[in-house]
This record gives sequence, C-alpha cells and structure tokens, in this order.
Amino acid sequence: MNTPENTSPELAGVEVHGMTRSGFILKGALAAGAAYGASAVAPFVGSALAASTDVDILNFALTLEYLETAFYEKGKTVGLSGQAKSLAKSFGDEEAEHVAALMKAITASGGKPVKKPMFVFPVKDQKSFLKLAYVLENTGVGAYNGAGPALKSKALLAAAGSIVQIEARHAASIALLTGMSITPNGAFDKPLTKKQVLAAAGPLIKS
Repeated sequence: MNTPENTSPELAGVEVHGMTRSGFILKGALAAGAAYGASAVAPFVGSALAASTDVDILNFALTLEYLETAFYEKGKTVGLSGQAKSLAKSFGDEEAEHVAALMKAITASGGKPVKKPMFVFPVKDQKSFLKLAYVLENTGVGAYNGAGPALKSKALLAAAGSIVQIEARHAASIALLTGMSITPNGAFDKPLTKKQVLAAAGPLIKS
C-alpha cells in the first residue's frame, strides 16, 4: 500500500518535453517514483523495456543522462555554494561523460542517438536543488537496475553497470551532505506488484 514515506513528490514537478518513446518511458519512470518512491522505478522500467532492442535500452539510458546533465546545469542558476556547488559541477561533468559514452555506444551498435528533450525542474534555491538531486540520483539507480537485465550484450551490460555505480555514489554523496538516508529502501529495494506500477505510470507508456 502506498504511504507518504515511500513517495517522491519532487519528481511530480519535473517536466520532460519530448515525443520519443524514451521520453515517454522516462516520464513514466518519474511518475512511478513520484507515486511510490524509488523502489517503483526499477520494475516499471523493466516492464516498459521488455522485448526492446539494446539500442532502445541505450536510448532510454541516454534520455535519463540528458535529464541529469540538464539538471546539474540548472544548478548554476540557483545560487549553489560550498560543497553543494562543487559536487554539482563534478557530477554534471560526469553525467556529460555518460551522455558522450552512450551516444558512442548507440552509434557503434548501428543505432541513432535519440534527440535531447527539453526539461523543466522545480528548483529555486540550494535546498530544493539538493532535495531533487537526491531523488533524481536514486531514481537513476532504479532506472538502470530496471533496464540492465534487458540488455542482450554482455559488454553493454557491463558498461551500464559501471554507470549505475557512479549514480549510486552521487546519491550517497548528496545524502551525506544533506543528512538524508544513504539507503532509503533499506538493504534491498522493495518489489511492487505489476498492478501497483501500472496504476502509477502505465498510462504514460506510448510506443
């Protein structure tokens, strides 16, 4: 049953303006996270990407990295200072490297990188920025965990695994800075039923 403790209402204010399938799946992942928390993201993404090609999965990951890169770019406009400013700069650079690596992998796999959508983030100061950063990074971990098992190429799965570890370290760093939980779902993510996931985000999946 949904409770206030496992929801992420900050995600409800993030806007993704893009008409690609990857964009719609990302919207669905954010909706699932907003309604049920980070533990909802992995099963939602896994269901949404079922039977997808490796290129489709990489393009979803690329869309997620576009979002995170744009988010840290947004951090330059909200008056960050101290360690928050330093982390945002470092993390933004690393997310941009993820974008470049995924574009290269997609092209090498014979695919075409999806275009970058437009994003709107509901942040106005350092406090709201860090709160959303924490939620977005944990959502990113869930998204990669959901997408990874669908990859058929072991090399690409290893590459995705190397990225998700960095996303988890980003989340942990922000947690330490803000005093939030490093492991918000405990030792393991809590599985949700398909009915719960689809109730939150199913209507947003479009092919």
